[in-house]
Amino acid sequence: MDIKLQQLKYFLLVVEHGGFRAASVRANRSQAALSTSVKELDKILGQRLFEAGHKVKLTPFGEACLPKIQHFMKQYQDLESDLWATAIGQRGKVRIASVPSVAAKLIPQVMASFTESHSNVEVSLIDDNAIGIEARLLAGEVDLAVGHCLHINDNNIDFTPLLSDPLGVVCLADHPLACCTQGLSWQQLRAFPFIINGTCQLLDNTPARVLFDHALYSVENITSLFSILELGIGITILPKLAFPSHHQKLTWIPLNDPSIERIIGILRFKERQISPQAEAFYQLCLQELNKINLNQFNHSSFN
Repeated sequence: MDIKLQQLKYFLLVVEHGGFRAASVRANRSQAALSTSVKELDKILGQRLFEAGHKVKLTPFGEACLPKIQHFMKQYQDLESDLWATAIGQRGKVRIASVPSVAAKLIPQVMASFTESHSNVEVSLIDDNAIGIEARLLAGEVDLAVGHCLHINDNNIDFTPLLSDPLGVVCLADHPLACCTQGLSWQQLRAFPFIINGTCQLLDNTPARVLFDHALYSVENITSLFSILELGIGITILPKLAFPSHHQKLTWIPLNDPSIERIIGILRFKERQISPQAEAFYQLCLQELNKINLNQFNHSSFN
């Protein structure tokens, strides 16, 4: 016969309230019911917990059991509280994957707001390229991904667009192209060495694709890319959000032909139900990213 949780609770009530009568009032049960429950616990354990004829004095066995039962009940109560907190999204963990530019400029603001309302929830942020965040999402490594969706028609991905991020040319501030502040066409770039990076795939299926044919370098890491650009080795194309706001050596110039915008949004895996914590983070992303001053990045809202 297994020990029942109620039997342990009644045993502690009798000890804490100094007798069966007071304990029965506290438990809103009859004194006979409490007495029967404790006797059943005695039978299961094979030892009496209270001295015979003295209903409030513990036996040596009862004295030995008391701290163990108290410890167990404390753990049970802590577990119960933790499970309830997790169920309503106040504890647990949220795993987010984001493209680096969004992770650096947009997600911190969301995390700050999330921490205010979910101070006991751990947030894990992983930055990766667009291919990587989708792969992590589909593999179940993260709950949500934030960035641009490469496979926008993928039946497994739910993509909620939030804002647009225009592409532009990045070059040295004293580069011959730097004076064209109103914008450039891809034809104007052909005379200069070109550096391919991950976001250049957005130029696929456009006339600007020919820039790749004579590219000197292909660089995926954004830090390495800026280091190479600062040496004047070549030029590249990046979304506005990926460019540092006050870079001293480099400048960003809109690409007018072709005019392309990277759509930033939230990716969810359709077939997986996310936790209450992740749902709260998702809703906060929708709220906070829609409030961003898009003019700061030369963006326009995407509704």
